[in-house]
Amino acid sequence: MTFVDYYKVLGIAKTATPSDIKNAYRKLAKKHHPDLNPKDANAIKNFQQINEANEVLSDPEKRKKYDQYGKDWQHAGEFEKATKNQRQSANARGQRYSNSQSEGDFSDFFESMFGGAANQGRNQQVKYRGQDYTVELNLNLIDAYKTHQQTLTVNGKKIRITIPAGIENGQTLKVSGHGGPGINGGPNGDLHITFSVSNDINIKRLGENLYTNVDLDLYTAVLGGEITIKTLNGKVRLKVKPETQNGTKIKLKGKGFPVYKKEGQYGDLQVTYSVKIPSNLTEKQKALFTELSKT
Repeated sequence: MTFVDYYKVLGIAKTATPSDIKNAYRKLAKKHHPDLNPKDANAIKNFQQINEANEVLSDPEKRKKYDQYGKDWQHAGEFEKATKNQRQSANARGQRYSNSQSEGDFSDFFESMFGGAANQGRNQQVKYRGQDYTVELNLNLIDAYKTHQQTLTVNGKKIRITIPAGIENGQTLKVSGHGGPGINGGPNGDLHITFSVSNDINIKRLGENLYTNVDLDLYTAVLGGEITIKTLNGKVRLKVKPETQNGTKIKLKGKGFPVYKKEGQYGDLQVTYSVKIPSNLTEKQKALFTELSKT
């Protein structure tokens, strides 16, 4: 197996913090995504290596094994188990066992387990599950509002996934069998998709509930009337009561965000009125306000 330096793939040092790893992965995944580089023949390969590097280095336990065992880190468990058995066997015989293991020891063990013509028949019986992949998928709030499908390129193959309405920022979905290939006929790993939901509109989301501020002119606030506001599900007309105060909150039942995997269920939308004082008044308007203030 050719050794791939995952630190070099992400362009980070071996002393990189989890935050350094996350930032490097996001930057490179976006830059090398196959959908954004359709004419680059190496885009898929680069994207896969970036995901593999992030999958290993972002997991403390996997990173520890990778740092210690290099290219054969995925089979470190078998080596450690064999070492433990040797230690127990030595103790049972009353012998002293040395706990120092070199890189050569591991390489020899790995070769005896998985390489060489003499072991070919036995190797075919040892099946190992493939590596899990982790990718990040960016959505905006409107995308997350409705169930829809997207196409991803993984391992050189395009897969179509359904994203349920109501997906949360940071939520992860698992797509079975679309990770790394298994070894010796073992099952493929899984693909874990973490969603990053951005929001660039004047609506705040907390779970399935939405919150928004709506400007209200002074005359409508004082005299009452009707206004039209935009929601994620179209426009809504609201009746404004006379003498509505600044900061007044109203709740619109069922006008919030879809509840994840609960068809037809929605949260609420809370509207906060922000009464705007008129500016650039004419002398006549100022006189009317002055007269009004004296009554």
